[in-house]
Amino acid sequence: MKVAVVGATGLVGTKMLQVLAERNFPVTELFPVASEKSIGKEVDYKGKKYKVISAEDAIAVKPDVAIFSAGGSTSLELAPKFAAAGITVIDNSSAWRMDATKKLIVPEINADALTSDDKIIANPNCSTIQMVVALNPLHKKFIIKRIVVSTYQSVTGTGVKAVAQLMNERKGIDGEMAYKYQIDMNAIPQIDVFLDNGYTKEEMKMVNETRKIMRDDSIRVTATAVRIPVMGGHSESVNVEFEKDFDLADIKKILSEAPGVVVVDDPLTQKYPMPKDAHEKDDVFVGRLRRDETQPNTLNMWIVSDNLRKGAATNAVQIAEYLLEKGLL
Repeated sequence: MKVAVVGATGLVGTKMLQVLAERNFPVTELFPVASEKSIGKEVDYKGKKYKVISAEDAIAVKPDVAIFSAGGSTSLELAPKFAAAGITVIDNSSAWRMDATKKLIVPEINADALTSDDKIIANPNCSTIQMVVALNPLHKKFIIKRIVVSTYQSVTGTGVKAVAQLMNERKGIDGEMAYKYQIDMNAIPQIDVFLDNGYTKEEMKMVNETRKIMRDDSIRVTATAVRIPVMGGHSESVNVEFEKDFDLADIKKILSEAPGVVVVDDPLTQKYPMPKDAHEKDDVFVGRLRRDETQPNTLNMWIVSDNLRKGAATNAVQIAEYLLEKGLL
């Protein structure tokens, strides 16, 4: 397998290289790609140094798959060029997610939609991925009517600059600001830009992507996305209304048997998922499972996952693994 990683020097790109190595994806040749200013720099993969090359040079060597984490505008420009050369692109940006001609894939849910004709495959938003991994097995049995979600998102979702801002503020050092406001000792109820309807782009991503991944446009979703001063993972408070009634024991059983889900839910011993425990893990952790006592057929739950792993790099590598397993690469 000849593999290109586009955006290899960034926070997610670095994580993609780590995940490819950890999962022993059969990389025979690796081509790290980054912006012009990074060409010639070296990245580490399985203890070996690889020089960063340009996108043009990567296309010329025709890798089997190119995993992108280089931002939306870069993906819009470069992904079609890779695809035109017969290279399968798995893109981590928002560029292609809501394109009707492109598949938006979470392997545990809808990888069966993929064919050899899919040359640009979209990797969903990090906060959407962890939510749908937990909700889809419940949707199959109880049918989701409405989701109310509030997210508490790690600074790593913004990138290196945001991590530096948090660490600088913690040490009392002036530095470059990733956010308009202080993030340490604070919570910022804005992720991405505001849209005409008063919601942010991040919030509307969760609305639209959830329906597309779960293949059900009737699901109503409303979201509030908040950035908090943590690293390690995103957390979500989710209130989900079903068409059918449920038993909490049944909910726990379904979730504990669902692929990629770990139930951590024991109020008596104060056990529940936290971002520090999800850090560097590929699972989606679910806890605080309880009935909403204000209306029927409604569940409250708390969902936590490492946004750089299952929320980005791991999900992309899992898509590549599926394509390879099914002979689609």
